Amino acid sequence: MTEKFLHYLWRMKLLNNHALLTSEDEKISIITAGELNHDAGPDFLNAKIRIGETLWAGNIEIHVKSSEWKTHRHQDDKAYDNIVLHVVYENDAPISREDGSRIPCLEIKNHFDTSIYEQYQVLMRSNTWIPCEQQINKVPAIFIQQWLHRLLAERMERKIQPILSSLQENQQNWEETCYQFIAMAYGARINAAPFQMLARSLPVKVLAKHKNNLFQLEALLFGTAGFLDEKFTDDYPDTLKKEFSFLKKKYGLQPLKKHAWKFLRLRPANFPTIRLAQFAHLLFRSSHLFSRIITPCATENYFSLFEDEASSYWDNHYRFDKTSKTRKKTFGRASIELLLINTIAPFLFVYGKLHGESNHCDRAFSLLEELGAEKNNVLQNWHRLNLQANTAFESQALLQLHHSYCKNFRCLDCAIGHQILKTAP
Repeated sequence: MTEKFLHYLWRMKLLNNHALLTSEDEKISIITAGELNHDAGPDFLNAKIRIGETLWAGNIEIHVKSSEWKTHRHQDDKAYDNIVLHVVYENDAPISREDGSRIPCLEIKNHFDTSIYEQYQVLMRSNTWIPCEQQINKVPAIFIQQWLHRLLAERMERKIQPILSSLQENQQNWEETCYQFIAMAYGARINAAPFQMLARSLPVKVLAKHKNNLFQLEALLFGTAGFLDEKFTDDYPDTLKKEFSFLKKKYGLQPLKKHAWKFLRLRPANFPTIRLAQFAHLLFRSSHLFSRIITPCATENYFSLFEDEASSYWDNHYRFDKTSKTRKKTFGRASIELLLINTIAPFLFVYGKLHGESNHCDRAFSLLEELGAEKNNVLQNWHRLNLQANTAFESQALLQLHHSYCKNFRCLDCAIGHQILKTAP
């Protein structure tokens, strides 16, 4: 038996509420189970229970054995003074308050359906891709869809936390914060960190002074990124280097180390040099990016905004001084979709939430409903289990389900897991 499972029984009201007695044979009725406490202190707060003829309001502490109260030294912690009921699987020792009065104890060993615990153990011992792989198809689709809607909101709340932190660092400057996160999106997973360092080293206000000059924008970006600190044979990078030498002194810029950027195991089209050139083109075409993002528009307008093409030098280069087969280097539709899913939608959501403008939150969810689902191994496995994502709305929810619940065996916190346990044979 685990304390976590006992929490689940109490929270989901799975005890036989008609036959509950304290250790001193007083009848107990659970009116409200209370709120699960995620911080230090009692397990459930603000519960309401009736013991005998008396209605109690207070906190609940749960242990596998009642003697764990002393093991955890709760008797020395004032946070436990307002405990109105000690819920245990096995009552092996009487527990009293500091003044000597007995804390009512409820032993629940024989007051729940043991098949629920047996099914829980099956899930916890599972070695399949997800614990409930053999049972999930028995769960009605309506429960799964309702849970996925809640999971998407949960995922969005998680995604906006880094945005909120950066907003605070940037003194609530939305344009600066948005610029930094779009830069990270251009770096994708492999080069997100150096792109973030670049954006922090090169403020958007500096770039804004050169927004009408693509060459100078490239000099600033490539120079601050650390790609111009060497000798070149091609004229183009050499002139970029000379331009950056002047701009570096003018703005007191500190270039990154070139080794921060990753090329290994990347397709050439995703090399950081190409992404920097495309990012420069975006900044050249689109000033006040954040204002443009939150202005209501059709989804296709977002694609137009980010359809960036690297300058002509990159038509036959992937790196400086190394020629390649001629090909236009465009920030493709698949890359834009990922940017919209992982950056634009969270920005719409957090802006709407902080300003109390639900229309922006609604637009974030609508945007995800209009975009196609991502393609990765996790979603392929969900498809194998007959849970196919057709939109980004669905794929994001399924990713949240797998990463935050299934991988961590959080079946007791999952609505799907609850349905499986509730219908245990």
